[in-house]
Amino acid sequence: MKKYALLSLLVLVSMVLAACGGGQTPTPEATEAPPVGEMPDLGGRTINVAVENAYVPFNFIDEATGEPGGWDYEAVAEICRRINCVANFQQAAWDGIFPAMAAGEYDMLADGVTYTEERDQTVDFSTPYVTIGQVLLIRTDQDVTDVEAFAADTSVVVGTQVGTTNEMVALDHFPRERVLSFEDFPGAVSALLAEDIDAVVIDNVSALGYIGANPGLLKVGPQLTSDEQLAFVFPPGSDLVAPVNAALAAMQADGTLQTLNDKWFNP
Repeated sequence: MKKYALLSLLVLVSMVLAACGGGQTPTPEATEAPPVGEMPDLGGRTINVAVENAYVPFNFIDEATGEPGGWDYEAVAEICRRINCVANFQQAAWDGIFPAMAAGEYDMLADGVTYTEERDQTVDFSTPYVTIGQVLLIRTDQDVTDVEAFAADTSVVVGTQVGTTNEMVALDHFPRERVLSFEDFPGAVSALLAEDIDAVVIDNVSALGYIGANPGLLKVGPQLTSDEQLAFVFPPGSDLVAPVNAALAAMQADGTLQTLNDKWFNP
């Protein structure tokens, strides 16, 4: 998901939010937005945006400079440029983020979050900005082509991030006792590199990010799902949904969204 030479070879920045999940989910209902070209004006309003700074390539901290970067930072900055707002990014842990959003502790969550009907009961979503799938991230010295055969091997242990749809997908394919849920994906990937686990269940975009950050050490294994839609998250009833949707529609229409996706999701 981005140019990851920035991150260290074996241990990426400490993170905490991976939000992809398994199974088909319907497209979130779009809040009515103005026609493309008629952008709302938020009058320079400051928007508190929660990020993990641990979900490559959506958001991370460049170890060399200490500066944050990623798709979320660039996309939200572009959205605010179009609707006249100021993004105030705030690092937040994945654990407990949805109750925090439901309580209005942040104005917006930008963290590669998968839309699900269950989540939609407590928070609001923007229109989706990309569709992704779940895969097995494995080491380059491994030969894994058949998911069922891999899962049938009782010595195999897979890792993922706790409380994510990735964890749900892992449990759909592997026994509970052979799914190790980490606090964040950097921990899971480090365990894979150390050969403490045999694969990581992760979305395909993030998988590419870790591969780029660890050249020659990791590769994408079999695909597990292919239909998850990622979107921004807001407190219920937020007046930001329509303006953000308007900006996303304009970015889709003029090619800006595709350019960002190509830059970060197809390194």
